[in-house]
Parts: sequence; structure tokens; C-alpha cells
Amino acid sequence: MRLGVAMPAALAALTGGGFAWYSHTAGMTSNAFGWVLVAALFVVGWRPRLGVWLLIGLWVFAGVQREWTSRLPAGLSGEDVVVEASVLTAQPAGGATRLLLAVDHCQAPAQRPSCSALAHVRITAYGDNRFQPGEQWRMTLRLRPPSGFANPGTFDYEQWLWREGIHATGYLRQDPPPVRLSSSGPSLRQLGLDFLDQQAFDERTKRWLAALTLGDSEQLTQDDWSLLNATGTTHLVVISGLHVGLVASFVLMLAKLGARLTTPTNWRMRTWPWWLAAIACVSYATLAGMAPPAMRAMVMTLIGLWVLSGRHAPGPWQAWWLAIALVLIVDPMALWRPGMWLSFLAVAWLIIIWQGRRRPQGIKGWCWALVRSQLLLAPLMAAAVLVAFGRVAPAAPLINLVAVPWVSSVMVPTALLGWLLAPFPFLGGAFWWLFEASLSVFHLLLTVSVQRWPLWEPDRLLTMPLALALLMMSLSWGLPSVLPGLRLASTLLVLALPFWSLSPPSFRSTVSVNVYDVGQGQLIELRSEHYRLLYDTGPQFRSGFMPLETLWSPGQQFDQVIVSHGDNDHAGGVEALLDNHLVSQWTAPAGEALPVPSVACQRGQAWQRDGVSYRFLWPPAGENTLSANDRSCVLEVSVGEQRLLITGDVSAEIERRFLREVGLPISALVAGHHGSDTSSGIQFVRHAMPKHVIFSAGQSNSFQHPVDAVVRRFRQQGSCLWSTAQDGALRFSLGAADSIEIKTTRQLPGQRNRC
Repeated sequence: MRLGVAMPAALAALTGGGFAWYSHTAGMTSNAFGWVLVAALFVVGWRPRLGVWLLIGLWVFAGVQREWTSRLPAGLSGEDVVVEASVLTAQPAGGATRLLLAVDHCQAPAQRPSCSALAHVRITAYGDNRFQPGEQWRMTLRLRPPSGFANPGTFDYEQWLWREGIHATGYLRQDPPPVRLSSSGPSLRQLGLDFLDQQAFDERTKRWLAALTLGDSEQLTQDDWSLLNATGTTHLVVISGLHVGLVASFVLMLAKLGARLTTPTNWRMRTWPWWLAAIACVSYATLAGMAPPAMRAMVMTLIGLWVLSGRHAPGPWQAWWLAIALVLIVDPMALWRPGMWLSFLAVAWLIIIWQGRRRPQGIKGWCWALVRSQLLLAPLMAAAVLVAFGRVAPAAPLINLVAVPWVSSVMVPTALLGWLLAPFPFLGGAFWWLFEASLSVFHLLLTVSVQRWPLWEPDRLLTMPLALALLMMSLSWGLPSVLPGLRLASTLLVLALPFWSLSPPSFRSTVSVNVYDVGQGQLIELRSEHYRLLYDTGPQFRSGFMPLETLWSPGQQFDQVIVSHGDNDHAGGVEALLDNHLVSQWTAPAGEALPVPSVACQRGQAWQRDGVSYRFLWPPAGENTLSANDRSCVLEVSVGEQRLLITGDVSAEIERRFLREVGLPISALVAGHHGSDTSSGIQFVRHAMPKHVIFSAGQSNSFQHPVDAVVRRFRQQGSCLWSTAQDGALRFSLGAADSIEIKTTRQLPGQRNRC
């Protein structure tokens, strides 16, 4: 590829990826793609240069389209399929094992769609089977198309599955039992992981060694990731340009030293040190599993070596565009990876702030260069992270000033030298002991920092103004010939904005309601000016995962948490609240076994906050002989003529017992028992006649909630029906308006016309 076409090639790749996304959403057929391909071939013959760019765009287009077409067909959701697959990764997950499989052959049930296009699946395996990467198995899987919870401002798991090339998720069926077809072959990476397991270091040291040097970041625990995210240091752990660049630089330095000793008169003209550094770069990225961050770092490091070699090398901006083109050609899905854009944005800004400046000289010069780069890069990256994720680590710039040189100069070198000297146990172990000590210092720094400056999630209306102010600050300090007054003004604006309130004026007698998407469970947040209440806490899965953990950054404060009853789908997230948040008061039915003292909810209890009225309609005081479902706390929330009713899991019989106490009209009802036929009885539905009905249920749940009979009952009363399984999280407000407007997180066709 000639350097003159680096930018057009990158733009062609970007266009191809964007067109692939549009064609999917617009329903473009494969026949249309075929005609476009034929047209591209004609253009190649007519205008070769233009045709090359077009073919690059089509290559990226085809790669993205292939991912869409490889997804599990909807007709196979919840069906058992028999696959022959190779184990790519096997990670413990609570009492189970999470497997990533490369599917070699897939057999679907008769009279069902084919699953032959399935390439990669992510499943959970329960039972006593032990899986090793590289093994081949025949197994029966129950799969569903890639999906995830849809909650505002949270990690998009469904999109992550898509861009990682995972085409279905599910679990391993134990009947019939899985059969191992072949054992794992020799793998240098797996040998390294096995070698680490045998070392006499603590578990934290071994998993960080695996992540930092072998690219096995799945070894890190949820606590590790939370600490890294809260301090803005995730980039230091994922195999990235820092690690690959250090390996290439170390090999280049040794090779240049060797060239100087062997050919002292013309060692600068030797090319083999550069080739050796490039080979080391590719080898290390391959050893790390060639995951997208490692692949991206490899491409950028190879081009960086080319630029620094000075032999027919491209300029910095040509190299930048060339790297984008090559990354997208090799991995079309990189177009949707935030890490790619953050990496290239950081490199582009470094090019700008160092272009035309002399290379630093001496240790003092390089130290100042590192400090200057971090200070100028920090506000721009903070703005990008704020836009991408809606939250930012306030102390990230200061932490990275210490963490970047510490990781790059101490932790990574000692970790790599430990591997290099592993054949000599005493020497290798000594370097890993130094790594363990440096890791303890690093971990202490992050822990103290996050305690003093926790992850900050600004008001949503404040996000864009703050990001723009950070961008202005970065530009004013990084670009030359900027007036000092503008630099000072932008800095003061960034410091002042977090203390502003851009939210609309808070009205008393207004409460915002969020019914979160937590799968087959329930979690509802009610929030007014000075009061924050949770009704239920969502489920806890067999792997130990709790959806509540993904909703907020640690350190949230709740005035009251009502646990309707002790079933896992309603009380599963209590542990996450106890570990990560502060709760002033717990409320639950009398006699409910919770791991925290609670006040009993009783019929007739009522209170007001910020002009909003709350009232329990059930259970009666002192009645503990009811089933767990039937003693659920039933909560009515009212603002003027608007009412929200949440009935937990009470049965139709219990609904009749508090029916006459229900205030009318009901603006919104969270249907009982996720839409089960045991609740929402005919008499209750006809009496309540709710304007909006919300079902808190999981996608493709095995109970088929909400059931058809309940759906028909509410439709006959003219209710607008909503479900977290289809709509994602639902948001609305009870206030002075005549009617409420429910906003969804997932946008579905015809959604606006359902009422």
C-alpha cells in the first residue's frame, strides 16, 4: 500500500463499516451486496486506484456483515443443538466454568433453522467436567441469540458480544453428557499459564502476571476491574501499546548493542536490529493471544518502528492513517471498539503536541517529557471517556503520572525478565518477587486513591458541557500560541462545572421512576428531590453475578430499600448493596430472612417525602403464615391524581383482599409476579384498569412471562403494555402532568403507536 493512499484507504474502511451497519438496520439483502461487488470490480478495471479503495471498503463491509449473519437464528432460541467445538478459553465463574468455544460443526433439531454459520459461542458449564483450552468436545448446548440488559448509562453487553464475534450464549446440557473428542495440543501460552499456577506466589500476583504478560485479562477478578476503572488505569493492564512497545524497544536496544559490538564502524546502517524488534513485537502479540488490543498495539508498534527507522519511512500522520486502515482491514469490528478510538485519539494528540519539537535529551529531559505528555493528554482522554462511558476518574491524571512510569519501568520489566529467566528458577523467582512487591505498591496506590477520589458519575445534562470544557482546556494548553488568558479561563471552567447544576428545577411533588432491566427479576428505583428509594434488588445468578452491580458506581446512598420478599429474583442483590452502597433503612415482610436487620412492611403504613405519598397496602400486621409470594410488600405511590402500584408477587386471591383500598385511577402498574397467571386476576384487572402496565421479566425466560392470558386481560381494559424483556429499562415521572410518558431504553418498531 503506497503512503499516498493511507488516508483514503482508512476512510474507505471506515465507510465500509458504516455502510455495513446501515445496511443491517435498513434490511439490505445479500443480493444487493452482490451487485455492489460487481460494480466495484468494474471500477477496479476502469479506475484502479479508486477501485482499490472501494475493495478495501467492501472487505470491511463483508467482515461486519459476516458477523451479523453468523448470529444464532431466533428460531433456535431455547432449543438444544449438538455441536463439535474447540475450547478457546475456560474461566472459573463461581461454581461453574465459563467457556468460549470455536464451533466446528453444529446440528440443529429437525424442522428448525440451520446453525451451520455459528462460529463462536460463550456458554456456562455446570457440573464436574474439567475443560482445558485446545480440547475438542461434542456437547449439547441450549443457546439463545446474543443479548444483554438494556439500562441507561451502563455497559452494553449485547454490543460487546457482537463486536467480540460471539454469536450465541447459553449453557451446557448435562444430558446427554459431553464427550471429549481430543485432548489439547501443545500451546506455549497454556504452558505459561500452567507454569504460573505452580509458582509459590499469592493468587493476586499470579493473575496479574497472567494479565500483564500473557494477555489473559479474564484472570482478573471483578474487584480488580472495579479498582482499575475507578482510577483510570485499565489501559496499563490490558496488553496494549505500552507492553508491546516495551518488548520491541527492549529487543531493539539489545540488537543495536549487538550491532555496535560486531560492526562498530557502520552499526547505524544495520537493518537487522529493526527486523528483530519487529519479529519480537509480532511474537509477543501472538503469545498474548492476538486479542484485539494486542493486535492493534502490534500494528501501531510495527508502524512506529518503521517511522523511527528513517528508511523510506512515512511521516507521523501518514503512519497514523495507515495504522487505522490496517487495523480495520485485519479486524473490521474494531470500528465499534471504544479502546481503538481512545488509542488513536491519544496518539493523534501526542503527534500534535510534539510535532516540531526537539527529541528530549538525558534522563531529566525524558522525565519532563513524560510529565508534560501525561498532563496534556489527561484532559482530552477524560473528555473522551466521559462521552463514551458517562463517568470519569477524578484523580486519573495524578495517578497516571505515578502509575505509568511505575508499571512501564518496574512492573512490566520485572515480569518479563522473570519469564526470560524462568529456566533459572532462582533468578526468575527473584524478579517475580520484585514484581510482587511492586504490585503491592501499585495496588496500595490505587486503593488509597479510589477511597479518597471515587469514580465520579456527573449529572447527565452536565456530561457534554464538562466534556467540551475539558476539550477546550486540552486544546488551549496543547496548541502553540494560545493566549494565557484562554488557558486560565478553560481551566477555571473545568474546575467550576462539577459544582454547577444543569438539571431542570426540581419540583416538589415529582418522583422519577426507573424500572430496570435485570432479567427474570425486579428492581425499581424511585427518586425525588431529597429521597431515594429502591423497591427490590434484582436477582443473583448461579455464577454469583448480580445485575445491580452494573447500575451505579460504588458509594451510592439510598434512604430506603424495600425488599418485597426473600425470593432470589427480588432479594438477590442485597449482598451487592451491603458491599458497595449505603442504605439508611431496610424494609421487608415480617419474618423474612435477610442478611440485614429490617423494619416490617405493614398494611396501612404511610409516609410522605417531597410531596410524594407512599403507602403499603399489604401485608397485614403480624400475619406470617402466608407463602413467601403472598406476603410481598405491596406499595402504592401517589402524586396528586397520578398513582403507581407495585404488587410484588402476590397471588390473585391476595389482590382481592386489598382491592378496595387501591386508589384510582392507576397511572402505572408493575404487574404482579412478572406477568404470571397466578397474579393479575380478572377482578383486579377490571377494577384497577391501569393506563400503563409494566412487566419486569427476562428475555426468553423459561416461564414464558408475561403469559398470554394476563396480556389479554390488560389489553381488554385498554392498557398500554410494556416489558423490560423487550423494551429494556423503563423510565417515567409521576408529577403534575395529566398523563405520564414512558421512555424505553430499547427502541422497537411501532413503539410510539402501542397506546
